[in-house]
Amino acid sequence: MTNELIGLLADKATRLRIHSINSTAEAGSGHPTSCMSAADVVATLFFHVMRYDPQDAKHPNNDRFILSKGHAAPVLYAAWAEAGIIPVQQLLSLRRIDSDLEGHPTPRLKWVEVATGSLGQGLSAGVGMALNAKGLDKLDYRTYVLMGDGETAEGGVWEAAALAAYYQLDNLAAIVDVNRLGQSQATMHGADGQAYAKKFGGFGWQTVVIDGHNLEQILAAFEQAQSTKGRPTAIIALTKKGKGVSFLEDKDGWHGKPLKKGEEVEKALRELPLTGPPRAIEIAKPSPAANGKPGRKPVAAPEYKLGDAVATREAYGAALTKLGAANPAVVAMDGDTKNSTFAEKFMKAYPERYFEGFIAEQNLVGVAVGLSKCGKVPFASTFGAFFGRAMDHLRMGAISMANIKCVGSHCGVSIGEDGPSQMALEDLALFRAIPNAVVFYPSDAVSTERLVALAAEHEGMVYIRTSRPKNPVFYRNEESFQIGGSKTLRSSGNDRLAVVAAGVTVAEAMKACDLLSKEGVAIRVVDAYSVKPVDAKGLLAAAAQSNNTLVVVEEHYAEGGLGDAVLNAVANDGVRVFKMAVQEIPRSGKPEELLDRYGLSASCIVKKVKELI
Repeated sequence: MTNELIGLLADKATRLRIHSINSTAEAGSGHPTSCMSAADVVATLFFHVMRYDPQDAKHPNNDRFILSKGHAAPVLYAAWAEAGIIPVQQLLSLRRIDSDLEGHPTPRLKWVEVATGSLGQGLSAGVGMALNAKGLDKLDYRTYVLMGDGETAEGGVWEAAALAAYYQLDNLAAIVDVNRLGQSQATMHGADGQAYAKKFGGFGWQTVVIDGHNLEQILAAFEQAQSTKGRPTAIIALTKKGKGVSFLEDKDGWHGKPLKKGEEVEKALRELPLTGPPRAIEIAKPSPAANGKPGRKPVAAPEYKLGDAVATREAYGAALTKLGAANPAVVAMDGDTKNSTFAEKFMKAYPERYFEGFIAEQNLVGVAVGLSKCGKVPFASTFGAFFGRAMDHLRMGAISMANIKCVGSHCGVSIGEDGPSQMALEDLALFRAIPNAVVFYPSDAVSTERLVALAAEHEGMVYIRTSRPKNPVFYRNEESFQIGGSKTLRSSGNDRLAVVAAGVTVAEAMKACDLLSKEGVAIRVVDAYSVKPVDAKGLLAAAAQSNNTLVVVEEHYAEGGLGDAVLNAVANDGVRVFKMAVQEIPRSGKPEELLDRYGLSASCIVKKVKELI
């Protein structure tokens, strides 16, 4: 460690502070003081510790950096500018509508892999990236996550910390910027670095408490992290918000407030003197990595007989295993429900590509996001109801443009005696609300296998809703499916109306069709397996041949599910839509009793049809 290196890094840190002040002042908004506390750590990382190619954002062996405290985005952009990745003058476009330098980082910028800003999520994505390097690609890149002290109050942070220790991710380092001040008051532990160290240490991490403005201590901490084997490292950096400017430093009331252009900025910059023009620092390049994606093969076709009774959750396990044989990029995770979701089939076939997430659904999704950003196709499964815990991680996953596949089993009242706490009845509404997400709800084993394969091919978030009961196989093994499609399973020339169903209710609709046909009443049955995007064209065609009347039957609450998807698709075309859905909080019981009690059984469908005709 030389005085020259210390001087170079100190100069870079000063420049990062100046850029952060100027860019936020120009924007008239932002968080300059949060940037200033982290400037020394960021300068050390970007200009000495990390190995990356400034000309190649997607080099597979670049060290990864995640700014979990996303409000400090200006200091990240400033580091890129100093590294020659973006022009310095571009920093003054911060937060403008025509600029990709947004208020919090998003992947509109190629150097941002995951969107941050909803606090407490960066460490989960970092765990996914570190898992990829250590367990899958066998690369030597390291992952660094810069966190704020306030965000460690989030439970998702500790879900991630626990899993990182479990998998002994010694290629992962979290840096906690302990600047003491939150948005509205002092943080939970203030400047008590040992409080943070005890927490991370309790989860099995190596911890190092340092003065986050002492470059010698910062360098030594990163060296210690790099030399430690068998566990991740948490660097607790004690800092001052607004460091370097006397009227900002460690002062309350400055969170999210830019300095005013003119006299206020000039006063601050007088306290941040530069020793001369920028001095070049050679950035360490990453090790070479093999190019190209692993070879892929066609996915094996389903192998069922018409009429076989197979639960779609079980078919998911079979499909995922076939997909694993065909596509080496496919990996699987589960939240300690793998013997119910049947993800255990994949685990037994490809144990090196399976990661147990335990009962920590926020982190389950966050880790999947991180894996997806390393070129993997992660399937994350748990009970559909429990994805509700991870809603914010899913929302940020969409902003991150993450290629993740979520599979929720035990949906609807047909799970039976376990009762309402286990019944996913809001999940379709949740995933339909996520922009660009695709939502599948297969009704039999063949459609499940085909839709799982489709999900893997699709670039973006997909939710697959599977069911517990064994339902008959309706489709031949060679049947094809598509995103935005539907299937007409029963039809005639004189259909009085069309019943639109998905999942378990398709079988009930088919039974109702048979019962009504004995009474001379013909109805059409449509399997709306693609809930989003829904098959608007197919629905309108079905309605046109069925007296412009659709009855939607779904194992979901009435708001936000398949019924609303159908209604949105046909509302402007004079089609009548009647929704049959769960209207109250259900109770325990046998599946057939519950379907009947909550108005979704074949007999209930028959009754509704008779009322309407």
